[in-house]
Amino acid sequence: MSNDSIKTSGNVEKHFFRASAADFKKIPGSPIAYWVSTKAVKGFANCERLELYSDIKTGMQTGDNELFLRFWSEVSSNKINPPNVQLGNNRWHLYSKGGDFRRWYGNVEHVVDWNNDGYAIRNLKVNGSLRSRVRDISNYFRNAASWSFVSSAYFGCRYKEPGIFFDVAGSCALESKIPIELVLGYLCSKLSTVFLNALNPTLNFQIQDIANLPYQSSNSDIKVVKDLINTSKFDWNAYETSWDFTYLPLLNSQTVGRVSDSTCVPEGITQQPEATDVGLRDKATNPTYPLPLSIKETYTQLRAHWQEMTMEMQRLEEENNNIFINAYGLQDELTPEVPLKEITLTCNPHYRYGNNKNPEELETLLLADTLKEFISYAVGCMFGRYALDKPGLILANQGETITDYLKQIPEPVFSADDDNVIPMLEGDWFTDDVTERFGQFLKVTFGDAHYEENLKFIEQALGKDIRKYFLKDFYTDHLKRYKKRPIYWLFSSPKGTFNALIYMHRYRPDTVSVVLNDYLREFRTKLSAHKNHLEAVSISSNASAGEKTKALKDIENHRKMIDELDVYEREVLYPLATEQIEIDLDDGVKVNYQKFGEALKKIPGLAAKED
Repeated sequence: MSNDSIKTSGNVEKHFFRASAADFKKIPGSPIAYWVSTKAVKGFANCERLELYSDIKTGMQTGDNELFLRFWSEVSSNKINPPNVQLGNNRWHLYSKGGDFRRWYGNVEHVVDWNNDGYAIRNLKVNGSLRSRVRDISNYFRNAASWSFVSSAYFGCRYKEPGIFFDVAGSCALESKIPIELVLGYLCSKLSTVFLNALNPTLNFQIQDIANLPYQSSNSDIKVVKDLINTSKFDWNAYETSWDFTYLPLLNSQTVGRVSDSTCVPEGITQQPEATDVGLRDKATNPTYPLPLSIKETYTQLRAHWQEMTMEMQRLEEENNNIFINAYGLQDELTPEVPLKEITLTCNPHYRYGNNKNPEELETLLLADTLKEFISYAVGCMFGRYALDKPGLILANQGETITDYLKQIPEPVFSADDDNVIPMLEGDWFTDDVTERFGQFLKVTFGDAHYEENLKFIEQALGKDIRKYFLKDFYTDHLKRYKKRPIYWLFSSPKGTFNALIYMHRYRPDTVSVVLNDYLREFRTKLSAHKNHLEAVSISSNASAGEKTKALKDIENHRKMIDELDVYEREVLYPLATEQIEIDLDDGVKVNYQKFGEALKKIPGLAAKED
């Protein structure tokens, strides 16, 4: 095939391709891929198909994802079967569903209901016809490379551990004749993109397209691929939405890291702590608080570490590309370079935020999001989902209480909330208000000496003071982080005068009564007392005209706030408290959240049908 040009009478150069019909037949399916070079066509002609080296399989079709799938964070963690474990008695199994463009590792966010050996899924029928397809269950317990069926721009393939189920949107190449690292290295190389464009120039990657890719043995370095997987895994697990999240990188005292043979971890840590580890603040996994550096200095070190990770990842990917380019003799047509926007680490802002922003904008976004993650982790520690004293999840099962927390963390450096209700109000009306508690958390983690400096740094990055962030943005960010399936629920009056967070895993039938009696009514009592004080000021002979005018204005505002709380109690919260509503985490956020009607902050799109 060749690309020639001619000049028309208007002296306009036009391009046309010369291609042999015989060349098309060398490509499986004989697509009219006229843009494919002669050397690339030879790859199809001279190499065996990938399916001879790896079993290419489509995954499960549940027949009703809304019924059978959840995000892993919605259900009790002790009901989830971990990866690398054979079928057990746990109801939920981790589930790969494709997801966004990401290479090497990640995108496992869901669990599938496998209660009673998947009986409900296996027997799901509509009008007498079987709607689901489970296929060979043993495939789910093999090493695999998984890709997303639909992609917005690039082909992304990831290592999938045994024991993680997968569906048609996240089909897999399974380990068979060769190690899965060799398959993954090939699928993540530039070569696979070239060949896939010839087989099927769309954004839908069918299993037959993957099966038909030309593959030949190469000098591929398994260690390179393992390092790429481990670095990507370390990055994926550094965020609380990962099943294997153990600690927040910003709170690790040794933020300068390296890529080791086993995993990419901060210097001095030989491996990541497991979520099940029981430790007493061992410095290797849990630094002694407060940290020796300010939050700005700590972030600066962490950012430098992330840059090193990204550059090392780029180097390794280019090395992997070079191996395959040389093996297929395409040095004259392809270069190994990988742009930063394709280095799929969450800590890489070029990938995370897109390529249409300048470096200053990217750094601003990354700093703000990193501090929002710090705030989110702080709230998790307030509820006992996490603790500074121990890595991983602490309270993450339905109905657990502060007693369960204290059994694991007898002397916490930062205590979890006793009653699972954290008010979020305009003003310091309660000592356990979320803003007050965040201040305590900041002092514990980074010390009293630099508290004002640290708080100022956070507020500058957020673009507003911390109380305003909690009131205006925190819950929106939480909904985004957990993809409209929040684990912290916001009780909120119609105009937002009253707000209180609860943690759904600690919910009990009397939780609404606690919100009502200990917080809403107490807040209204305090507002009324303050209103009485303002009324006294408004008629005091000792008050200035300005003070009286302001008092009268505040009196009217307080009256409106009290009226709002009265209506919220009478029409919403009191009737709900008397119902003593039960929830079942297995039903998921969508079902449980809607049981509380207008008591909770509305989530746009919550009722939408699942894909």
